[in-house]
Amino acid sequence: MVFLEFLGKPVWIWLVFVGIVLTLLVLDLGVLNRKDHVIGVGESLKLSAFYIAVAMLFGGWVWWSMGGEAGLQYYTGFFVEKSLSLDNVFVISLIFSYFAVPRELQHRVLFWGILGVIVLRGLMIGAGAALVSEFHWILYVFGAFLLLTGIKMLFAKDEETDIGENAALRFLKSKIRVTDRFHGHHFIVKQPVGDSGVMRWTATPLLLALIMVELADLVFAVDSVPAIFAITTDPYLVYTSNIFAILGLRALYFALAAMVHRFRYLKYALALVLVFIGGKIFYTQVFGKPDPLIALGVTFALIGGGVLVSLWKTSRETKTAAAE
Repeated sequence: MVFLEFLGKPVWIWLVFVGIVLTLLVLDLGVLNRKDHVIGVGESLKLSAFYIAVAMLFGGWVWWSMGGEAGLQYYTGFFVEKSLSLDNVFVISLIFSYFAVPRELQHRVLFWGILGVIVLRGLMIGAGAALVSEFHWILYVFGAFLLLTGIKMLFAKDEETDIGENAALRFLKSKIRVTDRFHGHHFIVKQPVGDSGVMRWTATPLLLALIMVELADLVFAVDSVPAIFAITTDPYLVYTSNIFAILGLRALYFALAAMVHRFRYLKYALALVLVFIGGKIFYTQVFGKPDPLIALGVTFALIGGGVLVSLWKTSRETKTAAAE
């Protein structure tokens, strides 16, 4: 039987993935979070565990249907994207703090942000796949970019991020009418303009927060998309691992945001992951493709080590401060 193909895979395989993601989104907003409410750490961890379980089961299906190498590449891509996106949690937390987004509305911003991520990542991965297919040497560019980015992260100094000074936010404020307060969970509302009494659609601060979250993800995607193309050039594995990792991370946000200060040293582990993956591209071109299990093991060890060191160092710093 002949199946229609899309990006090298039968269309029905793509439809399986799309069906799973749509089901998760409907379940999330339509059932579990139909009413705006504050998501606590416990609920966040349970929801994240559910998303991770779905991602793992999907990886098992990939392993069974496409082979062990494809399965390992999917799991490595998932883990790398999950790890690199941890920095995004800190930025999202800053955005919510700057706009003073009520905790009960934060999930709505993250949910609708997912829809934008699904589209934007699809476009970026599609463009990346086309470039790699047409110009194989572009992988060297990806590798060099990841090496330089990782080295820059290793030696970058910690600086306070001022969202208010962001050029994109200043541009948005100059072009969009924004209300001076929130209007429930609405992104836009009708308000009178001046003394004319004419009603026009006006953005609320919630819409600006959503746009800034989307722009933050776009910036982080510049690192993570080349990183996953260094693991596999199969668009299906790249896209599915990306989306499942982001879905789970948004669910985990509320737990991570409460203790993001405990992972202050994780950025060095993330930098080493980028350096390792960038170096892996050049190694593959010269010596051949290494065992996918090695890439997964090294990535897991670096991130696990970064988490443990962060928890240990911040715990010691807290005890020292308390003693003083």
